[in-house]
Amino acid sequence: MTNTFQYQNTTISYSDTGSGQIVVLLHGFGEDSHIFDRQVAFLKDRCRIIVPDLPGSGASVTSGGLSPEEANLCSSIDAMAECIAALIQSISGTPVVLLGHSMGGYITLAVAEKYPERLKAFGLLHSTSFADSEEKKAGRKKSIGFIQEHGAFAFLQTAIPALFAEGYQREHPAEVAGLVESGKQFTKEALVAYYNAMIDRPDRSDVLRGSKMPVLFVLGTEDKAVPMEDTLKQVHLPDVSYFHVLENVGHMGMWEATGQMNSFIIKFINDIE
Repeated sequence: MTNTFQYQNTTISYSDTGSGQIVVLLHGFGEDSHIFDRQVAFLKDRCRIIVPDLPGSGASVTSGGLSPEEANLCSSIDAMAECIAALIQSISGTPVVLLGHSMGGYITLAVAEKYPERLKAFGLLHSTSFADSEEKKAGRKKSIGFIQEHGAFAFLQTAIPALFAEGYQREHPAEVAGLVESGKQFTKEALVAYYNAMIDRPDRSDVLRGSKMPVLFVLGTEDKAVPMEDTLKQVHLPDVSYFHVLENVGHMGMWEATGQMNSFIIKFINDIE
């Protein structure tokens, strides 16, 4: 079932499926809630799954480009975290499990830092607590220049396939092409705002270091966006850590290794109940 949530003069769309322990899934940059369709199909008979479209993405996109309120939200990881924390509070009186992919993981960490009482556990799916290196910031700024000159879709046509391991790209070209096609929803203003939000975000490794909540990490050996070596430096920081390495998988384990990803998530949920 699709619902909407009003926050600071913006409308946030989210799906609400199943019953039981509430699990909130946050998508990443250049994606929308449908990136988790395969996880929702698996988990819906085991838990209650909430999957929002972040401001500027999916069904949360408004016609006519970003409003000033939406632009403010999209331009800050902390602002998006406040939005998600408010959504969680509106849905549940009890702590939830929050799992974020890539940029969604950055938002997850900000929620865990600011509102730990609203979470039972959290997870980083192909994500990191580290701030961008200077090299990474320079790469994002170069991408911003390309987006401003050529548009959002032209950028995503190249960027999205690169998120997958080369083997998956070769074996599943139609799936990758379909995901690229869905990128037509994005405005260049939204993508630029997301990039600026990621560039400006702080290091949040202390959130992991001080966490009394269980934390799930999923890594891909072929992930170029969030290298496995960086994530391995973080998995020991929480008191209780679950970490899994997906062999021959890039940045998109939800699609590239659906069965394994689903099994990791459900084991994590079952263990913390």
